[in-house]
Amino acid sequence: MLRLLGSYKRLCDGVTRRDFLQAGGLGLLGLGTQPSVAQLPTTQAAGTKHTSSFGKAKRCVLLYLYGAASQLETFDPKPDAPQQVRGELGAIATRVPGVQIGELLPQTAGIIDRATIVRSMTHPYPLHASAFTLTSIPTIDVPLQMAPRDPRHWPFIGSVVDYLADQRGDAPPAIARNIALPWRLSSRRPYAAGDNAGPYGAWLGRAYDPLCTDFHGQGTRVSTYTFGSQTIRCKDPYGPLEPDCRFGLAADAQLPDGVTLDRLNRRRSLLEQFDDARRQLDASTATRSFNDFRRQAFSYLTNSKLGDALDVAREPRGLRERYGMTLFGQATLVARRLLEAGTAFVTVLWDEFELVNSAWDTHYYHYELMREQLCPGLDRALSTLVLDLETRGMLDDTLIVCTTEHGRTPKLENVPGGGRGHWAQAYSTLLVGGGVARGKVVGRTDRIGGAVQDTPISPKDILATMYYLLGIDPETPIQDRQGRPIAVAGEGKVRHELLA
Repeated sequence: MLRLLGSYKRLCDGVTRRDFLQAGGLGLLGLGTQPSVAQLPTTQAAGTKHTSSFGKAKRCVLLYLYGAASQLETFDPKPDAPQQVRGELGAIATRVPGVQIGELLPQTAGIIDRATIVRSMTHPYPLHASAFTLTSIPTIDVPLQMAPRDPRHWPFIGSVVDYLADQRGDAPPAIARNIALPWRLSSRRPYAAGDNAGPYGAWLGRAYDPLCTDFHGQGTRVSTYTFGSQTIRCKDPYGPLEPDCRFGLAADAQLPDGVTLDRLNRRRSLLEQFDDARRQLDASTATRSFNDFRRQAFSYLTNSKLGDALDVAREPRGLRERYGMTLFGQATLVARRLLEAGTAFVTVLWDEFELVNSAWDTHYYHYELMREQLCPGLDRALSTLVLDLETRGMLDDTLIVCTTEHGRTPKLENVPGGGRGHWAQAYSTLLVGGGVARGKVVGRTDRIGGAVQDTPISPKDILATMYYLLGIDPETPIQDRQGRPIAVAGEGKVRHELLA
């Protein structure tokens, strides 16, 4: 085996720009036995009839509120419920007559006429099942959720979008099609063991993991998080940020110390000398996937377009402040920059920081976090993204999805600062642009926001609808690790109630 550019590292918990440069047979490529994958000339099932919303979205930004956002303080308030349910906060009117949302989302109230609110999300897993909500995997449990590379996992929706573009023979993008901000999921909680599954390529191969960025910056306000007997106070970047924050590629996607672009290109030339000896292997899917990954990786390292798109400092200070000088706000602004630069699917994670029970996992200090950090940060970023894309003429063909893994308990819990526990029986999701209906509320919960009363919608249905809007028939087959044809959306069904 010949390995160039240094020792083994991981990028987004996968093969890195250092590790992809290996020469030799298929086993020496580090690919092992890659799963067989269907070759698909199109993404529309034969004979299928579609509405005008099919393929309306040319790109997508997924705003993922990890930890599980409360439906009662966001998109499904219950101002007439008992005090122990409605809590300390009320509801405000929106631009859609008769529709109210949580009082801490005043700017979002002004863009609800462009959005569809789904109030009837439901599934059976009240755990942090990001794999269940971000992929089409049919079931989940805690051990599987905490094992991102378990072979039973299904590919992330952004990974499928990327893969199918390759299968169609689409021209390689100037920058990656599938990017995640601000870092790899769960990678900034050192006081908790294990990563969370979800945004990975699964059986499509690690080359289809999202390209993860890294973030450099510091919060200015101290937040309090509690997990069991442990309480920490930290300068959480999801609160107010120092203005000199920046985004870049993850550390192990950078050039190794002492390696210049000139040296990198010379090493590429050396590798190319092996190509003639390996041409007979190029017919295999595994080798083609490896070579594509190698070319893409060189492109990321040498192309300034990605770096330029990640440079949030290029934006006017006023616009940065409208998005919010928080990690979520600045990452959402960078997401818009990436979409403009040609990225097809951008994921912005509101992720845990330092400790579990952070982010939107408000078991403790629920109202303090809602008032000071969570709702204001979401309100600014979401509303400004919608208006910014609209101003640029991009909203009609850009799909925005703001979702979470489940909701919170209707009844408040008697814990420090007040809290709401896990609740998957009813929660909310918001969709905007890209073929989505405007000013619509789909589904209804009971008087305490705890049970769906009509139009139950699963996260699988949301994924199927996202595929549909992106021009991918949800029944498009790809082959799993056993070579079985599997519909990309699994059991999910397109929900036409959400479409324009």
